[in-house]
Amino acid sequence: MVKIHNPADLESVLGSAKKAARDWAATPAAERGAAIKDAARGLRERVGELAALLEGETGKLRAEAEESVLAGVGTLEQYAELGPVHRGRSLLGNPGATDLMVPEPRGVVVALTPWNDPIAVACGLLGAALATGNTVVHKPSERCPDTGARLGAALSSTLPDGVLQTVQGDGAVGAALAESPDVDVVAHVGSTAAGRSIAAATARTGAKALLENGGNDALVIDADVDPRWAAAQAATGAFANAGQICVAVERIYAHQEVAEAFLDALVQEAGNREIAPLVDRRHREGVHDQVVEAIAQGAEPLTGGKLPDGPGSFYPATVLAGCTAEMRVFREETFGPVAPVCVVPDFEQGLELAAADDYGLAATVLTSSMEHAQRAWRRLPVGTVKINDVFGGAPGGSAHPRRASGSGYGYGPELLDEMTQTKVVHLAPPGP
Repeated sequence: MVKIHNPADLESVLGSAKKAARDWAATPAAERGAAIKDAARGLRERVGELAALLEGETGKLRAEAEESVLAGVGTLEQYAELGPVHRGRSLLGNPGATDLMVPEPRGVVVALTPWNDPIAVACGLLGAALATGNTVVHKPSERCPDTGARLGAALSSTLPDGVLQTVQGDGAVGAALAESPDVDVVAHVGSTAAGRSIAAATARTGAKALLENGGNDALVIDADVDPRWAAAQAATGAFANAGQICVAVERIYAHQEVAEAFLDALVQEAGNREIAPLVDRRHREGVHDQVVEAIAQGAEPLTGGKLPDGPGSFYPATVLAGCTAEMRVFREETFGPVAPVCVVPDFEQGLELAAADDYGLAATVLTSSMEHAQRAWRRLPVGTVKINDVFGGAPGGSAHPRRASGSGYGYGPELLDEMTQTKVVHLAPPGP
């Protein structure tokens, strides 16, 4: 782990990554996979230690922190297996020649990862980049430096020198990495503002930008569902990890026929949920500012919405009724345990309002109507649509975030494609 005090300090780190790139790319894919498996095994042996760090630095509940570390282990194991079978294809050309499309590593990958799920997210980007033969410079969020350092030490111990390096620093260090002409890919999970800055930087250098940025995910509740079940789904989506999840439920459209019963049940759910503290008091202030502003504009706080006394960064599960599209709590990503609700007269209007947004990460629809489900997944302009399961999905699914939410595949086998570039080879015999 290298602590960066000045962007100029990055020259030696990037130089080491470039120096190691040729040999790592030439390492047989099976050997790379074996090294990643060893790294995953070492991570599994440190679950308790890493979970304690996560809890201390990000506020995650201990059980959720352990699940997060194990999710990272599983992702590394997945890419250790997928990397060796990632392949190109042959083309049908002149029978006397051979034509191939061959995937090759892009080179040096910079991974800029967030604080809200720092191990699981990092393992996805690092695993895919390493399995395809790239070297990696990883900068974890400055909000969880010890977690990032311990993760980097555990993973790099099974790899050759220079293949995976962890650097510590603030946003200026991330910006310097994104702007470096020695970088071939910048993979970023984090805010939309940072993502747009990275996209501008890579447009100048020619590096590839792989971005999963903010979301403002909608939940649409139809008239034909059990309101108590819908409330449990909404609470899970809005309050899990204190709302600090990229695909958390950020705005809710409830059909007027079930709205009253749904809101009553959602308030009960909010009171029964164990809520982790937010990452720090600065973040809590931003969440509370959105809530206070919404209340001033006419939203009704049914529960929560007040700063607690005492130390720490806890924020209560909050339910806001009477929200409108003009409120910032509906327009922007809140990233806290806040469930803002708008009552709509019919499913069609709920769907229309859910689609009218600058972000395009994910959305959920709760309905018993197959017609409405089909209409929803076809019309919602987001990367992932979930029907009747707010956090459901098979492993390996990978979608394209849209508009303000980023670009490029971030998970699954397709992430291997993002980390490689294709070369076409035409191999003909010598002349007569």
